[in-house]
Amino acid sequence: MATFIDAHTHIDQHDADEWPDIVARAEEAGVGAIIAAGVTIESSERCVQLAEQFPGVVWAGVGVHPMDISGPLSDSEIARLRELASHERVVCISEVGLDWEPGRPDRVAQEQAFRAQLRLAVELNLPVIFHNREAGMEPLRIIAEEVGNKVPVVAHYFQGPLGYAHACLNQGIYLSLAKPLLRLPDLQEIIEKHAPLESIVLETDSYPQPYKKNRNNWTEPRDVPMVAAKVAELKGISVDEVAETTTATIQRVLGRDILT
Repeated sequence: MATFIDAHTHIDQHDADEWPDIVARAEEAGVGAIIAAGVTIESSERCVQLAEQFPGVVWAGVGVHPMDISGPLSDSEIARLRELASHERVVCISEVGLDWEPGRPDRVAQEQAFRAQLRLAVELNLPVIFHNREAGMEPLRIIAEEVGNKVPVVAHYFQGPLGYAHACLNQGIYLSLAKPLLRLPDLQEIIEKHAPLESIVLETDSYPQPYKKNRNNWTEPRDVPMVAAKVAELKGISVDEVAETTTATIQRVLGRDILT
């Protein structure tokens, strides 16, 4: 069976008694490693706890999401992130970025938090997996200023458009694909015609979905093969090739072998 890696999840947000079954279902589906990404200091701590509890499968990302800031990150918050990011099971700074949808936190504070966490990634030589909603090219400009080519960068839950895809690829940023690929024709065209397989990684962005009445329909890391199958269809290659290449790519991004 092909081995996949889920590069971005929020499985820490599930009740802790669900964690073992979520991990087991992922392993059964061929997902050999899962990255649990934090969105606050507290959830980053839970992600580290998860990674400690399931050392054969789960790894952690730490970060404060732009939707979850209440103002500029304080020195003490940055110090705590630095402490968490130094843990042996932490493989990236995530989830960080910009979110400019109406009603989101102050944009100046978002930028301060984003820049502070990018600097932390460079300081600790950790890759960055970042969020961009409605912020156009601004995250790429900030990444260019703060990171350059010092550490790898991944665009989380990538959905396009084409100009943004080209800008990411030209900047050496990897595209992380999730289930939107199954339903968005424009995204499918980008992946088919414009994105090299070597620039793609896979994720689910899975988190609790109580609005879906059937628990079995919640997105979980076990769904990564569905995304891989769509990439394979679009590229006209085998799922095994997608698995092999995307798994090698994310491990190259992380700078370590996370399959045990």
